[in-house]
Amino acid sequence: MSGITMTEGKSDSTSTEVVATPPLRHHWLWDLLIQLLRTKPLGAFGGALVLGMVIVAVFAPIIAPHSPSDIHSDRIVSPPSRTFYFGTDALARDVFSRIVYGARVSLMVGLGAVGLSIFFATLIGVLSGYFGGILDTIVQRCVDAIMSFPWLIIMLTVMAILGPGMLNVILALALAGFAGGSRVIRSAVLAIKESEYVMAARATGCRQGTILLRHILPNVAAPIIVLATLGLGNAILAEAALSFLGFGVPPPAPSWGRMLSGDGLDYMLQGPWLAVFPGLAISAAVFGFNMLGDALRDLLDPRLTGGFRLRG
Repeated sequence: MSGITMTEGKSDSTSTEVVATPPLRHHWLWDLLIQLLRTKPLGAFGGALVLGMVIVAVFAPIIAPHSPSDIHSDRIVSPPSRTFYFGTDALARDVFSRIVYGARVSLMVGLGAVGLSIFFATLIGVLSGYFGGILDTIVQRCVDAIMSFPWLIIMLTVMAILGPGMLNVILALALAGFAGGSRVIRSAVLAIKESEYVMAARATGCRQGTILLRHILPNVAAPIIVLATLGLGNAILAEAALSFLGFGVPPPAPSWGRMLSGDGLDYMLQGPWLAVFPGLAISAAVFGFNMLGDALRDLLDPRLTGGFRLRG
């Protein structure tokens, strides 16, 4: 809040000096959170689901009542109970504990794949959009060629070449998802590079690297945030699909997709909880990230009236 300061002089006449203090500035993340809660309740609910997933992943050893690999030989395909909240699987392992630890696997794969994908998408989109010309033509034709293949074919091809493993899954997801993101970032750069402040920076003799780092990248932060949020949900779903097909994170790591393709598929009639609970975990995670991403897109899109504006 702004305020005024009153001072009195020492002379016979009293003088009053009014000094305006600058208003307190809130961080833009706090302003974005308030806007999200006020105008996008469904997006806020998705954010709560995402936060819950992060908490479960971080505190998995505290939340899970058992180790995900512990075998309870007298409880094979046991229904949900007070001891085993989500029942047990065909190897007598606690399904609830495996789902809790599976949140770690999904987040690690999602964050790694999205981080790598956003890095390549930003690098290609910024350079292609800013410099244009023959570089832009060559790069965009390569992007067209990559986008012509279905993402599942790209991931299966990479996994068939590299073999199973968490790092290989992350690389496969990143290679399948960076092309579309580079197109979005390129379109934002094409609009920003024609703005007055960028042309003024060129006129004053700023180097190309300085313009890219200080003027272009900060102003494409909004689409990058939206791409990352939406990409996390897609990466979790894609990892589950790869694990379901047998190309994902290898056992004994507790993967939600592998839980569906293994015991959840073989014992679906005998123990429906083996398919229901991993499916609900995947659905909740994807729903949360998608709702949060849609809300952030609506708030951060500068083309929408009343949209939120990033500021320092």
